[in-house]
Amino acid sequence: MEPIILASGSPRRQEYLRLLGLPFTIMPSPVDENYDSQAEPRAVAEELAFRKAKKALEILSNKAPPLPEAPWVCGVDTLISLGGEIYGKPRDREDAARMLRSFSGKTHEVISAVALCNTRSKAVDCRSVVSSVTFAALSAGEIEWYLDSGEWQDAAGAYKIQGLASCFVTHIEGSYSSIVGLPLHEFYVMLRDNGYPYGA
Repeated sequence: MEPIILASGSPRRQEYLRLLGLPFTIMPSPVDENYDSQAEPRAVAEELAFRKAKKALEILSNKAPPLPEAPWVCGVDTLISLGGEIYGKPRDREDAARMLRSFSGKTHEVISAVALCNTRSKAVDCRSVVSSVTFAALSAGEIEWYLDSGEWQDAAGAYKIQGLASCFVTHIEGSYSSIVGLPLHEFYVMLRDNGYPYGA
């Protein structure tokens, strides 16, 4: 199988690619994550995923010596939407606390977007998945307990559903892997649709 450049430093996404048995190289691609506040959350997630893939392509083209040929580049972005507000990664503990208070006792949307680039054909395929997560009502003590764990750092919406935050989740609807950070079914379909030699 051909190697894939993963434009992300997320351990969770790396674990998923290992689970699928896909060869990949990690190339975190920090980008400007500013966006139009009037834009639809799904469009924002897709734009950010595309920016990350594009940034990885720029890094690849400027590398000396170049990396071994990897015609596939994948950028991924996950964000949360509630009441028209987009929640990315928290700036600090106080911002994380604000986010968790906002989610307490409510249902929010988790949007994961994937941008897959084929450097041979110059084709770019970008798709997103929307899932929903419902939190129980959280006490101030529970929020502080979770913040003390440090899990909120570098996590969209200040929580990781695969960790301690699972204690707060009463219901999910949609793709669990997408909520974690990579919608596996849709990613598989994207590979298949774009001619990557994987699967049946």
